[in-house]
Amino acid sequence: MKNLIIIIAFLAVVFSCKTETESSSNSEKINTKENEFAIVIHGGAGNIKPENFSEAKKAKYQQKLEEAITVGYNILKNGGTSLDAVQQTIIILEDSPLFNAGKGAVFTNEGYNEHDASIMDGKTLNAGASAGTRIVKNPINLARAVMDKSPHVLLSGRGAEVFAKQQNLNVVDPSYFATESRLKGLERVKNLEKNELSAFYDDAIKDSKFGTVGCAALDKHGNLAAGTSTGGMTNKRWGRIGDSPIIGAGTYANNNTCAVSSTGWGEYFIRGMVAHDISALMEYKGLSLQEAAKNVIQGKLSKIDDGQGNGGVIAVDNHGNMVMEFNTPGMFRATMDANGELNIALFKKK
Repeated sequence: MKNLIIIIAFLAVVFSCKTETESSSNSEKINTKENEFAIVIHGGAGNIKPENFSEAKKAKYQQKLEEAITVGYNILKNGGTSLDAVQQTIIILEDSPLFNAGKGAVFTNEGYNEHDASIMDGKTLNAGASAGTRIVKNPINLARAVMDKSPHVLLSGRGAEVFAKQQNLNVVDPSYFATESRLKGLERVKNLEKNELSAFYDDAIKDSKFGTVGCAALDKHGNLAAGTSTGGMTNKRWGRIGDSPIIGAGTYANNNTCAVSSTGWGEYFIRGMVAHDISALMEYKGLSLQEAAKNVIQGKLSKIDDGQGNGGVIAVDNHGNMVMEFNTPGMFRATMDANGELNIALFKKK
């Protein structure tokens, strides 16, 4: 009997040690970073189909996406902050006429190019944004200045431009932003309006309202950041503002979960608070980034107004996992991980 008790006690100790080991192993697996640092970008989502792109046109987009993400990657690789990586990456995209942000911004109904942008720090939850500016060369710089050098989160219109000048940001003549292709886009939309048609329902134009650029990054210090910049919607009126400068809709970052930048029909992203909703599902429900992004983009967003909620997000979590989720035919996008592996895509994968 004594020997039996000794054997039972021994087995209990062995089982206890095994359980603790397995528990420790699972915990380490959950908390192990996939990437020491990572960066993901987008250049807009919408009616982007292979048949509408020549090889030369595809190459232009691929080259610019690679140039932009490489800038941010090098900042992260050298120990820089996720905020700096996001900001400098978006500047490259704003300076390119290929995207609906900065230089390539679409025209309003009145014939202006107006810009919205935002940036957020996942460590402090501090954020900055600007809306409706016409002379600030790089709106993402203005968003960063609002975050760092003002007590506010969002500045708009002429007041935002006054603040930009006070911060010695680069301002330009409004003509700098004008491009022929965007002007033709405005003319086309207006012609459709004369025929009692709307750009919202024309497949050839639909992607014009989805043009945005954005970036999300995780740095070596474990801090997340995200930023978004846009020229808004072609032919927009009445000072319309979309989701890009709205924290929680177009941009969100929280070190506890993830960093997100959105691109799509802004009104629906605002109504769905898309960027924050992904973070909330991770924080409160314990979903992975991939699960949360799919749940919001393919489920919640796509069901608003019987399928009118279209667009996508790029995001990175605090372990360096990245997602690029969208419910449109395409989204300009790219990722780079800590190993320097680059992935660029334009269309939906078959």
